Amino acid sequence: MAYIFLDESGDLGFNFSKKGTTKYFVITFLFAHNKRLIEKIVKSIHLGLRKKYKKIGILHAYKEEPVTKRKLLRLLSQKDCAIMTIYLNKEKVYTRLKEEKAVLYNYVSNILLDRIYSKQIISIDKKVELIASRKETNKFLNENFKNYLKRQLQNNYKLALDIVIKTPSEEKGLQAVDFVSWAIFRKYEYGDDSYYNIIRGKIVEENPLFP
Repeated sequence: MAYIFLDESGDLGFNFSKKGTTKYFVITFLFAHNKRLIEKIVKSIHLGLRKKYKKIGILHAYKEEPVTKRKLLRLLSQKDCAIMTIYLNKEKVYTRLKEEKAVLYNYVSNILLDRIYSKQIISIDKKVELIASRKETNKFLNENFKNYLKRQLQNNYKLALDIVIKTPSEEKGLQAVDFVSWAIFRKYEYGDDSYYNIIRGKIVEENPLFP
């Protein structure tokens, strides 16, 4: 069994005059054959923070102190896992896709999924569960996302894929991939690769969507 955790950083807004709109959008896959290894990392960070602050909620990379970010990423870099990411310079996105954000999101996710199998990073005879972070509260879009990826994988590789959409509180692995995606996003959006460099050795693919 293999597990893929999916998360994104940045936003899909295209009004660059609006405060808070990011230049880049990043979608990241973190995958491992043993998700307990990932869960233990998150639990250990929680335990350390609880000793210091007593009450700790869900880990969010942008909220945590630098020492916490570095510790989680360093622990992750020592585990048997791999990272794939696609980054999108939104200024290069076609006009049509700007108006179809859900289509764009699905399209980027499918590219990553396809490369996992085309590069044989995960064997086609291994059962895979993809766990995505619940960013869209609209039920239709969530079902559309799952159906689209399943259909593409079935058409291209004749494979079945289990896809579940959960919140980070339900799935600790999503808290870990949040840190990974944040570190990669920070490299492109702000030119800060200090966090990215910690997990650089685990990145097996990192490409722009529109070069």
